[in-house]
Amino acid sequence: MSAYSHTDALRPERGKLKIYLGYAAGVGKTYQMLDEGQALTRSGHEVVIGYFEPHGRKDTIAKTEGIELIPRRIIEYRGSTFEEMDVPSILARRPEICLVDELPHTNVPGAERVKRWEDVIALLEAGIDVFSTVNVQHLESLNDQVLQITGVRVRETVPDWVLRQAEEVVMVDVTPRALLNRLQRGVVYPSDKARRAMDFFFKESTLVALRELALRETAHEVNVRVVDMAPRLQRASSAAVGGERLLVFVTESAGAEALVRRARRVADYLGAECYAVYVRAGEQVERAVALARRLQIETRELEADDRALALVEFARNHQVTHLFVARPRYTGLRWLIGRNLVHRIVRMAKEIEVIVVAGRSAPGG
Repeated sequence: MSAYSHTDALRPERGKLKIYLGYAAGVGKTYQMLDEGQALTRSGHEVVIGYFEPHGRKDTIAKTEGIELIPRRIIEYRGSTFEEMDVPSILARRPEICLVDELPHTNVPGAERVKRWEDVIALLEAGIDVFSTVNVQHLESLNDQVLQITGVRVRETVPDWVLRQAEEVVMVDVTPRALLNRLQRGVVYPSDKARRAMDFFFKESTLVALRELALRETAHEVNVRVVDMAPRLQRASSAAVGGERLLVFVTESAGAEALVRRARRVADYLGAECYAVYVRAGEQVERAVALARRLQIETRELEADDRALALVEFARNHQVTHLFVARPRYTGLRWLIGRNLVHRIVRMAKEIEVIVVAGRSAPGG
């Protein structure tokens, strides 16, 4: 009998989310999700497959047998047809549990929502429990670290707060050597694609580093849930005594988005509030501010001629404990001006920990 239980009479207004987290394709996330779906179906639960990506993997495809599959929705776009998860049909069906593969997927234009994780939120809000899959490299706050490890900028990402929505995060793990063995045997990809993968993303050193990220993320998620189980009074008391608050200063720096991700990551580990402020909104600032909002960071625009003074005053008024600023990448006179701004912030904010963050580049960059 599965440990998972669900009683219609006690169904909460919002469904529960369970995430199967991996570090690469082929570790077995979808297989394990379907395996649990099978067990729940056999024990009398109402389970449907909202979206499943087979990738030609016979063992995984076999795990769909006996589970109701909601047909995909056909959407026409620029003269071509695409298949997406049929969210309206799932909502009309109102199953107890819906299995949704590949959480970071971007929907084709014409769908109700841009991202599949937004579709999942809609299902949860309708009271449907959702099981879904994601690899650690798709977490937004890790985007820059993944670029460092792999040399690839992952474009399809999931905001970290979506993972925080999950009642349970399960890491599906195999050793990098075992995964490479699967790849060589053609279990993950066809032979020609497998050879290309092993020359690029599926190098053992890369897999080892990604696995370490996944292990750390899973440990963090477990810790977050342990803290959340503490009595509310105790949490409130702790927050009142020594609550941490982070502030990100968003500028036209090329590393503005990386700075936002870094601050969000630190805030999550500290359990801290996080703000992002900016003075003037150019194109780079607008992108970084949009990212901050996606990551559920409160943003404020400051009207000020003296940026350093306005920033430090905001930090003091909001009892900020950590201030993140980007290290300028200037030369000559522009470097002196840029350095002066950072130095002024450091001098003025003596009671605040100021973290000057250098930008990251891809390996070999």
